[in-house]
Amino acid sequence: MDMVIESPVLPEKGETVKGSGFMMNPGGKGANQAVACARLGGVVKMAGCVGGDLFGKDLIKTLNEAGVDTSSIRTVTASPTGVAVILIIDRDNRIIIDEGANARVIEEDVDNLLSEAGEGDIFLTQLENPVKIIGYALKKAKEKGLYTILNPAPANLEIIEYLPYVDLFIPNETEFMVFTGDDDLENSGKKIFSLGAKELVVTLGSKGYCHLYREGIEYGSCPKVEAVDTTAAGDTFCGALAAELSIGSALKDALRFATKAASIAVTAKGAQSSIPDRKKVESFKF
Repeated sequence: MDMVIESPVLPEKGETVKGSGFMMNPGGKGANQAVACARLGGVVKMAGCVGGDLFGKDLIKTLNEAGVDTSSIRTVTASPTGVAVILIIDRDNRIIIDEGANARVIEEDVDNLLSEAGEGDIFLTQLENPVKIIGYALKKAKEKGLYTILNPAPANLEIIEYLPYVDLFIPNETEFMVFTGDDDLENSGKKIFSLGAKELVVTLGSKGYCHLYREGIEYGSCPKVEAVDTTAAGDTFCGALAAELSIGSALKDALRFATKAASIAVTAKGAQSSIPDRKKVESFKF
């Protein structure tokens, strides 16, 4: 559950600052991506854990309303539902998370999720769950013939050993630096390939994205919009991309679609509440 507040400045140690615009909004990177997939036309099943509290019940309800199959989401009573405290300063965000029940995901949750998955399906994941479980899931998904997408957020170098099971690696600029130690996209991108990932897309915020593959590099621009809140922009991009790929679109076309969806998302407040539907994306001129 996201708890969002706007502030004119980042408080100093011991300082209290008057903020505004407080809101609570269903979030979590995996849930945001699942909602984006479903809202943009995908058939989506999600695995994860929530606590046995009101936040957990609200999150499952919101996912169901978005059309996400939540039968693989497990409720645990030993931990609270994960929360994020989001501070928005000058239309950009700073986020602190307490993973809570997200840390309770186990291999059996993965097995349950993938039990009906088959060749050609898409497995999309991020790093708000235990890395060893995510790695297990990537390996199992590849064994079943799924196309795997990893959004390495929050960045964690422990996932590197599982990159050979990743078809498409989607970090933002900051996460790319964590994994490569360099902001030179073309040269440093080769390091990601050497670690095993098949293709790489780096999201560049208002500058669009960079698609790197073993034979070359392509940049994609981003529509000019009035940004209100960048929360879930990256999640919308990943979910939109997966949804578009799931209907057989080429990666180049899916990237353009995802860019439009993410651009629309930053024009509204909140995480899942800002994710557009397919009709809105298709009618967006870019």
